[in-house]
Amino acid sequence: MMSTILQRSEVANGAACYVSGSGEPLLLIHGVGLRAEAWQPQIDRFKERYSVIAVDLPGHGQSAPIDENVTLPDYVDWAEQLIRHLGVGPLNVAGHSMGALIALGLAVKAPALVRRLALLNGVYKRDDRASCAVRTRAEQISRGNVDFEGPLQRWFGDQPTDKSARALTAKMLSSVDPKAYAVAYTAFAKGDRLYEGKIGQIQCPSLFLTGADDPNSSPLMSKQMASEATDGKCCIIEGHRHMVGLTAPDAVNTALTQWLGRKEQIS
Repeated sequence: MMSTILQRSEVANGAACYVSGSGEPLLLIHGVGLRAEAWQPQIDRFKERYSVIAVDLPGHGQSAPIDENVTLPDYVDWAEQLIRHLGVGPLNVAGHSMGALIALGLAVKAPALVRRLALLNGVYKRDDRASCAVRTRAEQISRGNVDFEGPLQRWFGDQPTDKSARALTAKMLSSVDPKAYAVAYTAFAKGDRLYEGKIGQIQCPSLFLTGADDPNSSPLMSKQMASEATDGKCCIIEGHRHMVGLTAPDAVNTALTQWLGRKEQIS
């Protein structure tokens, strides 16, 4: 299906990223427990026309760890420092899951750096039950009780086309540093409400995409975010769940192509 090894280079503060292609820059930020390989179908598609920058989050892949007492804004700061070090802003930013929260934070905190914004399988305004569940998982992970089978069951269906994507995801999860995973998951669990009420500040063309069957990053969440953004559009991929970029790459790449073709508003 895809390559699982990317050639990385350290660029700033121990951050590792895969850079390929030339043209308008496109930054890809993965979710908790994953690596830049989670974007392999998008890298393969867009490196022909864009300068694709796929990062490993702190403590993931080949990136150095981040301090243990961090919150989501620290990851946003980390991404901002990376962009400024590369000198590539403003750029298109796409994030998946926790990466979507980081991308959203970038667009709110440093709008001048973000040309277009795409949030894939992003969480927004979790209800009390969902918030309790994810915080409970974060506490369990912090105590060393790591269960990767649970995420895999939530993220994938039983379709034959999901098998290779599930195997790749399981490989990424099994290789993540446990401490870095716990730190990132805790920031993810506690950070989803930080930017509530601020999406309306985002002026750039924005895409909010998820799988129709994703129970945690639900279609309702993507629709809410799209409705609150100044120039937001929603895309729901039928028959898919959380790892939609791997399980439905053609549909996701089509949506991203349309997003990248949208005109920027001139203020």
